[in-house]
Amino acid sequence: MKQYNVHIDLGERSYDIAIGSDLLSSIGEHLPFDIAGNKFFLITDTNVEPYALSMQKLLQDNGAGLCEVLTFPFGEATKSYDSLKKAHDWLLENNAHRDSVVMAIGGGVIGDLAGFAAATALRGVPFVQIPTSLLAQVDSSVGGKTGINTRYGKNLVGAFYQPVSVVADIDTLQTLPKRELLAGYAEVVKYGLIDDLAFFEWLEKNAKAVLDLDKAAVSYAIEVSCKAKAAIVEADEREGGKRALLNLGHTFGHALEAAAGYDGSLLHGEGVAIGTIMAYELSLLLGHCTQRDVDRVKTHFESVGLPVDMGSLNANIDDLLASMSRDKKAADNKMVFIIPSGIGKSFISKDVPKYTVIKVLELFTQEDKK
Repeated sequence: MKQYNVHIDLGERSYDIAIGSDLLSSIGEHLPFDIAGNKFFLITDTNVEPYALSMQKLLQDNGAGLCEVLTFPFGEATKSYDSLKKAHDWLLENNAHRDSVVMAIGGGVIGDLAGFAAATALRGVPFVQIPTSLLAQVDSSVGGKTGINTRYGKNLVGAFYQPVSVVADIDTLQTLPKRELLAGYAEVVKYGLIDDLAFFEWLEKNAKAVLDLDKAAVSYAIEVSCKAKAAIVEADEREGGKRALLNLGHTFGHALEAAAGYDGSLLHGEGVAIGTIMAYELSLLLGHCTQRDVDRVKTHFESVGLPVDMGSLNANIDDLLASMSRDKKAADNKMVFIIPSGIGKSFISKDVPKYTVIKVLELFTQEDKK
C-alpha cells in the first residue's frame, strides 16, 4: 500500500514522519543514521514488549553495537518521577553516550517518558518515536512534547525535545484494544473541529472504516492529522500562541484525568472527548456556537462509542477548578480555554468568566447524578 511521509520543518531540528504498513521491518530506511555500530536503548511497556523484542533482534541482525530493552508497566501511572529515574539510571549504567539512540516503542505514555529521558540524560541524546497507538500516531509522537505527570497535574514536568524520526506503522494498531483505539480517535476528530470542517465531514462518513482499521482510511486519517499538527508546530514549536489550539478539550480533560487518579478508569482520549463536549457547552454559553454544533459533535462521539459525560467519575467541582488553574496553559492566574466557534473553527481565550466555567461543570456533575 501507499506510504505517506510528512515533513516537520524546524530547521536543524527537522524530521520526517513515515506512515504506512509494514514499516518496522525496514526500520533502517526511516532512520537518519546507520544502524551498524550505533547503541540503541529501547523503552517500551508490557503491552507492546513483543514489538520491542522484535526490533531489538532486527537492530542486532543489522549490526547494532549494543541494543538494550527497558520495559515499564502499561498505563498512565508509568509517567512518573520514579520511572524517569529508572530510565536515567538504566541509560547511565549501560554507558549511553550522546550519540546513542533512545527508541520509544509504545503509546503516548512511553513516548512522553522516553522522550523526556532522552532530553535530560547527558543533556540530550537522539531519540526515535515508534508510536503503536492511534493516539500516539496522530498526536503525542509528533511535535516534541515530552514529560511526566505529578500529583499536581498531568504533564507539568517536561521539555520540548524533537525526535529525529517518527515511524507510524499502522499494523501495530491491529493489536490495540478497541477502547484504546477509540481514545486515539478522539484526537483525530480534534483536528477537524479546530480547523478543518471538510475533514470532520469526512470522519462523519468514514469513522467506521477508520475504526475497523481499513488501511487506506486509517492511513489517510493519520496523514491529515499529522499534517495539521506539523503546520501548527512549525508556526509555534514551543506553544507560545497558536499551538495551544491543539489542546481543544484538554483543559477540562486533564482535570478529569487528575480526578480519576490516572488509574486507567479514564483514558486520556476519553477525557479529551468529554472535555471537548464541555468546551462546546462553554462556547454555547458564551455565544460562539449553536446548540446544533454541540449536538452534532456529541452525536458523532456517541455514534463511535466515546463517552460524552462523566459517567461514574466522582469529581468535585472545586478540585476540577484547582486542577484547571494549574494547567500549563494558565497565564496571569487565568485559565486558558480553546473555544470552538462552530465546527472547523476555534480560538484561544484567556477571558472566560469563572462563573461560566462553573456553570459547565455544574451541568455535567448534575447530569451524572440523574
